[in-house]
Amino acid sequence: MSLINTQVQPFKAQAFHNGKFNCPTEIEDAANNYAEFQKAGAEVYIVTTDTHFSHKVWHETSPAVGKAQFPLVGDPTHQLTRAFDVHIDEEGLALRGTFVINPDGVIKTVEIHSNEIARDVSETLRKLKAAQYTASHPGEVCPAKWKEGEKTLAPSLDLVGKI
Repeated sequence: MSLINTQVQPFKAQAFHNGKFNCPTEIEDAANNYAEFQKAGAEVYIVTTDTHFSHKVWHETSPAVGKAQFPLVGDPTHQLTRAFDVHIDEEGLALRGTFVINPDGVIKTVEIHSNEIARDVSETLRKLKAAQYTASHPGEVCPAKWKEGEKTLAPSLDLVGKI
């Protein structure tokens, strides 16, 4: 079963956030683009199977991870990795999953990678903006490679064979 359009279930987790750990290059990429997420009214959470204590050490010792101004969430019990269907039972680890969740807690995009393939945050931002656009413009869809401000489509039989 797909997670798309399903409701995220309530959960509790420990997080390390701004002084009050996973792939440092991905955290750095998210940190470098964090202002864009905030501008779009979105929040970023990095979740790993490590503890929030490990995240604190990573934040203090890694220049890349140290840039993070968003919560680094620990999931040592694997509650979240299982709920988001990215858990690897044999390893006690998780695949690289990226989820865009709307303000109502509904999952709108899912991207899951094998652990040797890092993600690109610019693509996550594009998907976030597409999800926001279609939420505020019912009946429209964003075509492949759509970027904010570009033309969208209204699906209909009239488009068949014309695109």
